[in-house]
Amino acid sequence: MDNDQFDDALLRAAMDRTALSGWGRLTIVDAARDAGIPLDEARRRYPVKAALLLKLGRLADESALVDDGSTGTVREKLFDLLMRRFDVLQQYRAGVRAVLRTLPFDPLLAAGLGAATYESMRWMASAAGLDVTGLIGTLRVKGLVGVWTCTLRAWDCDDSEDLSSTMAALDQALDRAARLGNLLEYGRRRSATSATAEAATTHSSEIDPSIDLPLEPHPNYP
Repeated sequence: MDNDQFDDALLRAAMDRTALSGWGRLTIVDAARDAGIPLDEARRRYPVKAALLLKLGRLADESALVDDGSTGTVREKLFDLLMRRFDVLQQYRAGVRAVLRTLPFDPLLAAGLGAATYESMRWMASAAGLDVTGLIGTLRVKGLVGVWTCTLRAWDCDDSEDLSSTMAALDQALDRAARLGNLLEYGRRRSATSATAEAATTHSSEIDPSIDLPLEPHPNYP
């Protein structure tokens, strides 16, 4: 059994047990025994059980980021990237939903997964062609985190086989984010214009009107 097979077996066993008894009652030992894998190797690869959820997040990212040669607008790319992540979560649906029920009562886990989600969305935004550097880049990533969180709630309630409700929610969330993005861009342009005008006004008020006005006639002037 290679590392990928080991991780897959342990993750599936852990999510199955979480679906039955909840995240709080899960132990790596129980999941490893359910999967029939060595406890010492499970301990080495997953020292804490939260590492299982981080592994699931990385699997979702890797699946989303596979370059299939598709093209499109930034919005279309974001839609495809995020839906690919949901396709991975769907494979562990019952367990993931049980974890979501735990988050309001486990602030440390919620904080850790929140940080991991931010990093995932930074990758998704960058892969879609967005600039994620600087303050504006940070705002873009945070906006995409909001899109993901909103759509995740819809996915949690979506019992359809084709995830049609999830896709509709993602479509609407991206539309709202696009409208907000337009407002931010407008605000940036307006602020820049205002700053330029203010600088010009300030500069003009500091200019001595006698400057560049010759006090003596130019020698070539008749």
